Amino acid sequence: MSDEAAAAISSGRVWSTPAEVNLGPIDLIADGAARNYVLQIGGARFHGFVVRRGEAVFGYVDRCPHQGLPLAQQLDQYLTPDGGMIACSWHGAVFTVEEGACVGGPCAGARLTPWPVEMREGRIFTA
Repeated sequence: MSDEAAAAISSGRVWSTPAEVNLGPIDLIADGAARNYVLQIGGARFHGFVVRRGEAVFGYVDRCPHQGLPLAQQLDQYLTPDGGMIACSWHGAVFTVEEGACVGGPCAGARLTPWPVEMREGRIFTA
């Protein structure tokens, strides 16, 4: 186990989830919006978020690559005001929704950690 993985587990955080976890109906996320998810995985918690674009969903671990902080300071507020990009509310980094690539701010060139999710029959599942 890596030092980072051991530190995460000891702090009660994990960075991935098992496949086939039912996160609920897609209608819980308005089109063009995002939603936070916290899942209990054994004795630890996973923090992630999902962005909806029509029938497409994009999931990411809720951790900015700049300093490891959660991206949103307010629940579900992951997007820029126009809804076009993901934004870190702490230091202003902005990321593409589709790839999680940082295109501006202190971590330009870095990426968000993907959280594999998919939409099936009107529901969102981990992949």
